[in-house]
Amino acid sequence: MDTTVTTPSEENVWGGGNRPLGASYGKLMMWFFIVSDALTFSGFLASYGFSRFKFIETWPIADEVFTHVPFFHGNYPMYYVAFMTFILIMSSVTMVLAVDAGHRMMKNKVVIYMFLTIIGGGIFVGSQAWEWATFIRGDYGALETNGGRILQFVKADTGERAALADFAATLPDERVDHERRNGVWYYEGEALPSYSVNEVAEGLRTNPNILIRTEQINEAGEKTILNREESLQKIKDAKLVVEGANLIRNEYGSRLFADFFFFITGFHGFHVFSGVVINIIIFFNIILGTYERRGHYEMVEKVGLYWHFVDLVWVFVFTFFYLV
Repeated sequence: MDTTVTTPSEENVWGGGNRPLGASYGKLMMWFFIVSDALTFSGFLASYGFSRFKFIETWPIADEVFTHVPFFHGNYPMYYVAFMTFILIMSSVTMVLAVDAGHRMMKNKVVIYMFLTIIGGGIFVGSQAWEWATFIRGDYGALETNGGRILQFVKADTGERAALADFAATLPDERVDHERRNGVWYYEGEALPSYSVNEVAEGLRTNPNILIRTEQINEAGEKTILNREESLQKIKDAKLVVEGANLIRNEYGSRLFADFFFFITGFHGFHVFSGVVINIIIFFNIILGTYERRGHYEMVEKVGLYWHFVDLVWVFVFTFFYLV
């Protein structure tokens, strides 16, 4: 009778018979995780795509939403998002170089390339946090109608977006000063917006250069701008002021857009943050010589698979949210 002899070292590493595709147990489990996570992201993006095309006529235009660059004022559509994408892709390149250096047992190069990968991931996570803060805060402000539609404002002479602060009137009787001497105390509830609906409406009436722009996208692929008479009539439907975006209201348009934006980009951002933390742990293990003593840098290769997956997912998120 033939007997298969398995050495103790092989038993510890695999112990499951023939290795599928010659991969170790750790790499195989990483591939299982990546496939399952890819299915999860696919479901999220499919839901986003379905919702977008169902409400295509009122969906926000990405070029008009993501126009900010840190420390610069102005309209720079997609510039900073493109920069974030470039940084993340370059971090994937440095990860490839780290894995290659690991195969050649070049510890110093692995340290350098892993450090650059960590820096790239940190810049991306920080940039995404800044983008969230900017999206939540908003720039211009808008009104929401009784039917839940968003009314934005533009300048008639240039067609540029107009912020509420540019034209809203100041009506002293519209507010109560929240001061202790007035005896008015609030323990919970939403903070008041910068302006009331009446102040915005009065500013529209007294400023002939301001027009209303609706959510509706016309045949030219642009939001519909009402004329002066239509704007004065439409303002009567407004019920509240919306500033920025959250899970309930969104000054940029459909609230579903904000819901998907926070959920999908947040889920991806969590993956990148987790990858940065794991990379930091691996980085210090490399410095301590852990993998040098083991005689291989397979752990770097396994975390590299995860990092490439995160980069690839962002390419799809970037395409769905910002380009299409």
